[in-house]
Amino acid sequence: MTRADLLHKLLLTKIIAIIRLSESEPIFELAKALHLGGIKAIEITMGTPNALVEINKLSQIGGLIPGAGSVMDAKTAQAAIEAGAQFVVTPVSKPEVIQMAHQYEKPILSGAMTPSEILQAYEWGTDVVKLFPATNFGLSYFKAVKAPMPHIPIMPTGGITAKNAAEWIANGAVCLGVGSSLMNKKLVEQRDFDTITVMAKAITESIKN
Repeated sequence: MTRADLLHKLLLTKIIAIIRLSESEPIFELAKALHLGGIKAIEITMGTPNALVEINKLSQIGGLIPGAGSVMDAKTAQAAIEAGAQFVVTPVSKPEVIQMAHQYEKPILSGAMTPSEILQAYEWGTDVVKLFPATNFGLSYFKAVKAPMPHIPIMPTGGITAKNAAEWIANGAVCLGVGSSLMNKKLVEQRDFDTITVMAKAITESIKN
């Protein structure tokens, strides 16, 4: 599958769930619960134990697009892609990481915050700019940044919930990175995957036209 095809799938699904845990054991069941709730793209951050192994496991779930998050360098991007990651997400933008992802025909979502950083990431070739941390500045900041640069695809990440997801999309976000509102630590610790599925359904339903 080409990078364009993968990017098209990511932009269609609109929600990328972010798994950042201190243990790897619940990840596969958590991913299945999220997928059952309508989540089609899941990012496992590289700080999660056994991240590469877990990314590979996620590729076994039919219809799911596994990705790697918190990627800081080209070597890590390469390792993640070779483990099965179909997209790469970074907290900051680096041209060498963008180039590595593209070398493997994988889309990359590169982190930026200021208007200059957003434009630079786009000019370096990132497929989507990850506005991070979006929660610190909110929707008003996103709208202000988007106004003079409407052509740049932006994915807000941080503070996205079922209550505000539709508003972000309505104001021009091409997709959303969703972490803490789906990765409830208590529910994960209790292995209450049924409730997590319900939460996933709530946020996916909230953005349907």
